[in-house]
Amino acid sequence: MKKIRTFLLEDDINFGSILRSYLELQEFSVQWVTDGGAAMAAFDPERFDLCILDVMLPNRDGFSVAREIRERRPDIPLVFLTAKSLREDVLKGYRIGADDYITKPFDTEVLLMKLRAIMRRGAEEEKEEEFSLGEYDFNYATRMLRWTGGEARLSPREADLLRLLALNLNTLMTRNWPC
Repeated sequence: MKKIRTFLLEDDINFGSILRSYLELQEFSVQWVTDGGAAMAAFDPERFDLCILDVMLPNRDGFSVAREIRERRPDIPLVFLTAKSLREDVLKGYRIGADDYITKPFDTEVLLMKLRAIMRRGAEEEKEEEFSLGEYDFNYATRMLRWTGGEARLSPREADLLRLLALNLNTLMTRNWPC
């Protein structure tokens, strides 16, 4: 099993150490940073599969770090793990683009299941990027449809529709799919 490369931003030394050890026992490889100001210097967009961020940090808060991570890697799963539980904070986290917002204290087994579900969903989406449809090859990410002797770039809506049809090959679909 491939280890999930995880970027952990947590300033509490005791908690961070325990969380890192727990995740590493569960097939995660963890790079742990304790200071919000040093976060982006340690973040390499090509190196991580997942980000777990605290919000209250020294020198820079987790929300601003998350915004910058989203600019560099819009597709990376992002989970806030924080003591900030006010409704405004939770909404702010989701508006930034969090895949989940978990408040402390939390159940470690529930955290693990959420992280694995997020990673599984991302892996399924990656697998559903390229399709072979008879004499046609379709790449959803680039919106390119190729066939012997030609190719065409589809509009975003056309690409979404072709992907939907390719994912549901040989399935009767109504106009209101998936309702």
